[in-house]
Amino acid sequence: MSDCVMGDTVNGGNDILVRVRGVVKSYVSGNETLHILRGVSFDLHHGETAAVTGRSGSGKSTLLNILGGLDHGDSGTISVADVDLGSLSEGALASYRRNQVGFIFQFHYLLKDFTALENVMLPAYIAGMKKKEALDRARTLLRDLDLEERTGHYPSQLSGGERQRVAVARSLVNDPDLVLADEPTGNLDPDNSAAVAELLYGSAQKWGKTLIVVTHDEKVAARAGTRYTLTAGQLAAASEAP
Repeated sequence: MSDCVMGDTVNGGNDILVRVRGVVKSYVSGNETLHILRGVSFDLHHGETAAVTGRSGSGKSTLLNILGGLDHGDSGTISVADVDLGSLSEGALASYRRNQVGFIFQFHYLLKDFTALENVMLPAYIAGMKKKEALDRARTLLRDLDLEERTGHYPSQLSGGERQRVAVARSLVNDPDLVLADEPTGNLDPDNSAAVAELLYGSAQKWGKTLIVVTHDEKVAARAGTRYTLTAGQLAAASEAP
Protein backbone atom coordinates (compact mmCIF):
# COMPACT_ATOMS: atom_id res chain seq x y z
CA MET A 1 0.00 0.00 0.00
CA SER A 2 1.40 3.41 -0.85
CA ASP A 3 1.17 6.65 1.09
CA CYS A 4 0.82 4.80 4.36
CA VAL A 5 0.94 7.52 7.02
CA MET A 6 1.49 6.64 10.65
CA GLY A 7 1.85 8.86 13.68
CA ASP A 8 -0.60 11.72 13.14
CA THR A 9 -3.24 10.10 15.33
CA VAL A 10 -0.85 9.16 18.13
CA ASN A 11 -0.23 12.63 19.52
CA GLY A 12 -2.61 14.64 17.42
CA GLY A 13 0.18 15.41 14.96
CA ASN A 14 2.32 17.09 17.63
CA ASP A 15 6.01 16.50 18.31
CA ILE A 16 6.74 14.90 14.93
CA LEU A 17 10.46 14.77 14.20
CA VAL A 18 10.47 12.92 10.86
CA ARG A 19 7.80 13.51 8.24
CA VAL A 20 8.04 11.58 4.96
CA ARG A 21 5.57 12.13 2.14
CA GLY A 22 5.33 10.30 -1.20
CA VAL A 23 9.03 9.48 -1.59
CA VAL A 24 9.86 7.81 -4.91
CA LYS A 25 13.27 6.47 -5.89
CA SER A 26 14.36 4.66 -9.05
CA TYR A 27 17.68 3.62 -10.55
CA VAL A 28 18.45 3.07 -14.21
CA SER A 29 20.47 -0.06 -14.98
CA GLY A 30 21.17 -0.43 -18.68
CA ASN A 31 17.80 -0.41 -20.42
CA GLU A 32 15.96 -1.25 -17.22
CA THR A 33 14.50 1.13 -14.63
CA LEU A 34 14.47 -0.29 -11.11
CA HIS A 35 11.68 1.19 -9.00
CA ILE A 36 13.02 1.02 -5.45
CA LEU A 37 10.59 3.22 -3.50
CA ARG A 38 7.07 3.87 -4.73
CA GLY A 39 5.44 6.65 -2.74
CA VAL A 40 6.60 5.99 0.82
CA SER A 41 5.03 8.10 3.59
CA PHE A 42 5.25 7.94 7.37
CA ASP A 43 5.80 10.02 10.51
CA LEU A 44 7.99 9.44 13.55
CA HIS A 45 7.73 11.39 16.78
CA HIS A 46 10.56 12.53 19.01
CA GLY A 47 11.83 9.57 21.04
CA GLU A 48 10.01 6.98 18.94
CA THR A 49 11.76 3.77 17.85
CA ALA A 50 10.92 2.02 14.59
CA ALA A 51 12.19 -1.04 12.74
CA VAL A 52 12.04 -1.51 8.97
CA THR A 53 12.12 -5.07 7.66
CA GLY A 54 11.82 -6.56 4.19
CA ARG A 55 13.62 -8.74 1.70
CA SER A 56 17.06 -7.85 0.37
CA GLY A 57 16.66 -5.27 -2.37
CA SER A 58 13.31 -4.06 -1.08
CA GLY A 59 14.60 -0.52 -0.54
CA LYS A 60 15.30 -0.49 3.20
CA SER A 61 18.85 0.84 3.01
CA THR A 62 17.89 3.25 0.23
CA LEU A 63 15.20 4.74 2.46
CA LEU A 64 17.66 5.04 5.34
CA ASN A 65 20.24 6.74 3.10
CA ILE A 66 17.65 9.28 1.93
CA LEU A 67 16.61 10.00 5.52
CA GLY A 68 20.25 10.50 6.42
CA GLY A 69 20.96 12.91 3.58
CA LEU A 70 23.32 10.45 1.88
CA ASP A 71 21.00 10.10 -1.11
CA HIS A 72 17.90 11.84 -2.43
CA GLY A 73 14.55 10.75 -3.75
CA ASP A 74 13.27 11.42 -7.25
CA SER A 75 10.14 13.01 -5.83
CA GLY A 76 8.33 13.45 -2.53
CA THR A 77 9.45 15.32 0.57
CA ILE A 78 11.32 14.53 3.78
CA SER A 79 11.49 16.93 6.69
CA VAL A 80 13.40 16.41 9.92
CA ALA A 81 12.78 18.83 12.78
CA ASP A 82 10.62 20.87 10.36
CA VAL A 83 13.50 21.28 7.88
CA ASP A 84 12.87 20.10 4.32
CA LEU A 85 15.95 18.10 3.32
CA GLY A 86 15.25 18.77 -0.35
CA SER A 87 15.73 22.50 0.22
CA LEU A 88 19.21 22.17 1.74
CA SER A 89 22.43 23.02 -0.08
CA GLU A 90 25.26 20.47 -0.09
CA GLY A 91 26.94 22.35 2.72
CA ALA A 92 23.76 22.41 4.78
CA LEU A 93 23.23 18.70 4.12
CA ALA A 94 26.76 17.99 5.36
CA SER A 95 25.96 19.95 8.52
CA TYR A 96 22.71 18.00 8.91
CA ARG A 97 24.56 14.68 8.63
CA ARG A 98 27.22 15.83 11.07
CA ASN A 99 25.00 17.34 13.76
CA GLN A 100 21.46 15.98 13.53
CA VAL A 101 21.94 12.35 12.47
CA GLY A 102 23.86 9.48 14.01
CA PHE A 103 24.74 6.58 11.71
CA ILE A 104 25.36 2.95 12.65
CA PHE A 105 26.21 0.47 9.91
CA GLN A 106 26.59 -3.30 9.64
CA PHE A 107 30.37 -2.79 9.57
CA HIS A 108 31.63 -0.64 12.41
CA TYR A 109 34.04 1.44 10.25
CA LEU A 110 36.23 2.30 13.24
CA LEU A 111 39.59 3.86 12.46
CA LYS A 112 42.13 1.14 13.17
CA ASP A 113 44.91 3.49 14.32
CA PHE A 114 42.70 5.22 16.91
CA THR A 115 41.58 3.96 20.32
CA ALA A 116 37.94 3.40 21.18
CA LEU A 117 37.92 6.73 23.01
CA GLU A 118 39.47 8.56 20.07
CA ASN A 119 37.06 6.95 17.59
CA VAL A 120 34.10 8.17 19.61
CA MET A 121 35.34 11.69 20.30
CA LEU A 122 36.61 12.41 16.79
CA PRO A 123 33.23 13.29 15.16
CA ALA A 124 32.50 15.77 17.97
CA TYR A 125 35.95 17.33 17.68
CA ILE A 126 35.59 17.64 13.89
CA ALA A 127 32.18 19.26 14.39
CA GLY A 128 33.80 22.00 16.48
CA MET A 129 33.46 20.76 20.04
CA LYS A 130 36.41 21.57 22.29
CA LYS A 131 38.76 18.62 22.71
CA LYS A 132 38.23 18.23 26.45
CA GLU A 133 34.47 18.40 26.10
CA ALA A 134 34.55 15.86 23.26
CA LEU A 135 36.74 13.50 25.30
CA ASP A 136 34.52 13.85 28.38
CA ARG A 137 31.40 13.14 26.36
CA ALA A 138 33.05 10.14 24.67
CA ARG A 139 34.12 8.75 28.06
CA THR A 140 30.60 9.12 29.41
CA LEU A 141 29.06 7.30 26.45
CA LEU A 142 31.59 4.47 26.59
CA ARG A 143 31.01 4.10 30.32
CA ASP A 144 27.25 3.95 29.81
CA LEU A 145 27.79 1.24 27.17
CA ASP A 146 29.91 -0.85 29.58
CA LEU A 147 33.17 -0.08 27.79
CA GLU A 148 34.90 2.01 30.44
CA GLU A 149 37.72 -0.52 30.71
CA ARG A 150 38.24 -0.61 26.94
CA THR A 151 38.61 3.10 26.16
CA GLY A 152 42.35 2.80 25.45
CA HIS A 153 42.04 -0.28 23.26
CA TYR A 154 42.33 -0.25 19.47
CA PRO A 155 39.65 -1.89 17.27
CA SER A 156 41.87 -4.94 16.70
CA GLN A 157 41.90 -5.48 20.46
CA LEU A 158 38.12 -5.43 20.77
CA SER A 159 35.58 -8.19 20.13
CA GLY A 160 33.00 -7.80 17.37
CA GLY A 161 30.33 -6.88 19.89
CA GLU A 162 32.60 -4.34 21.57
CA ARG A 163 33.47 -2.72 18.25
CA GLN A 164 29.81 -2.31 17.40
CA ARG A 165 29.12 -0.85 20.85
CA VAL A 166 31.86 1.69 20.20
CA ALA A 167 30.08 2.48 16.92
CA VAL A 168 26.84 3.04 18.87
CA ALA A 169 28.65 5.47 21.18
CA ARG A 170 30.17 7.27 18.19
CA SER A 171 26.71 7.71 16.64
CA LEU A 172 25.51 9.49 19.80
CA VAL A 173 28.50 11.74 20.53
CA ASN A 174 27.12 14.77 18.66
CA ASP A 175 23.76 14.45 20.43
CA PRO A 176 21.78 13.88 17.21
CA ASP A 177 18.00 14.08 17.00
CA LEU A 178 17.82 11.00 14.78
CA VAL A 179 19.79 7.74 14.88
CA LEU A 180 19.78 5.53 11.76
CA ALA A 181 21.01 1.94 12.11
CA ASP A 182 21.48 -0.22 9.01
CA GLU A 183 21.71 -3.91 9.97
CA PRO A 184 23.62 -3.00 13.16
CA THR A 185 23.78 -6.62 14.34
CA GLY A 186 24.22 -8.25 10.93
CA ASN A 187 27.81 -9.41 11.58
CA LEU A 188 27.31 -10.55 15.18
CA ASP A 189 26.56 -13.90 16.78
CA PRO A 190 23.19 -14.27 18.57
CA ASP A 191 24.52 -13.36 22.02
CA ASN A 192 26.34 -10.23 20.85
CA SER A 193 23.41 -9.34 18.61
CA ALA A 194 21.05 -9.40 21.58
CA ALA A 195 23.48 -7.37 23.70
CA VAL A 196 24.00 -4.69 21.05
CA ALA A 197 20.25 -4.45 20.39
CA GLU A 198 19.63 -4.04 24.12
CA LEU A 199 22.20 -1.24 24.32
CA LEU A 200 20.97 0.43 21.12
CA TYR A 201 17.33 0.60 22.13
CA GLY A 202 18.24 1.32 25.76
CA SER A 203 20.47 4.22 24.72
CA ALA A 204 17.76 5.66 22.48
CA GLN A 205 15.30 5.52 25.37
CA LYS A 206 17.76 6.94 27.91
CA TRP A 207 18.74 9.92 25.78
CA GLY A 208 15.39 10.42 24.08
CA LYS A 209 16.59 9.70 20.54
CA THR A 210 14.39 8.87 17.59
CA LEU A 211 15.73 5.59 16.26
CA ILE A 212 15.14 3.79 12.95
CA VAL A 213 16.63 0.32 12.59
CA VAL A 214 16.82 -1.57 9.30
CA THR A 215 17.19 -5.26 10.10
CA HIS A 216 16.61 -8.82 8.95
CA ASP A 217 16.66 -10.01 12.57
CA GLU A 218 13.13 -10.47 13.87
CA LYS A 219 14.33 -10.32 17.48
CA VAL A 220 15.98 -6.96 16.87
CA ALA A 221 12.90 -5.66 15.03
CA ALA A 222 10.62 -6.84 17.84
CA ARG A 223 12.31 -4.43 20.24
CA ALA A 224 11.06 -1.40 18.29
CA GLY A 225 7.97 0.51 19.29
CA THR A 226 6.68 0.40 15.71
CA ARG A 227 7.26 -2.07 12.87
CA TYR A 228 7.27 -1.28 9.17
CA THR A 229 7.70 -3.62 6.22
CA LEU A 230 8.89 -2.58 2.78
CA THR A 231 7.50 -4.75 0.00
CA ALA A 232 8.00 -3.93 -3.68
CA GLY A 233 8.97 -0.39 -2.72
CA GLN A 234 5.84 0.26 -0.70
CA LEU A 235 5.54 0.63 3.05
CA ALA A 236 3.11 -1.74 4.73
CA ALA A 237 0.97 -0.63 7.64
CA ALA A 238 2.80 -0.35 10.95
CA SER A 239 2.02 -2.69 13.81
CA GLU A 240 2.72 -2.11 17.46
CA ALA A 241 5.45 -4.40 18.74
CA PRO A 242 4.54 -6.52 21.76
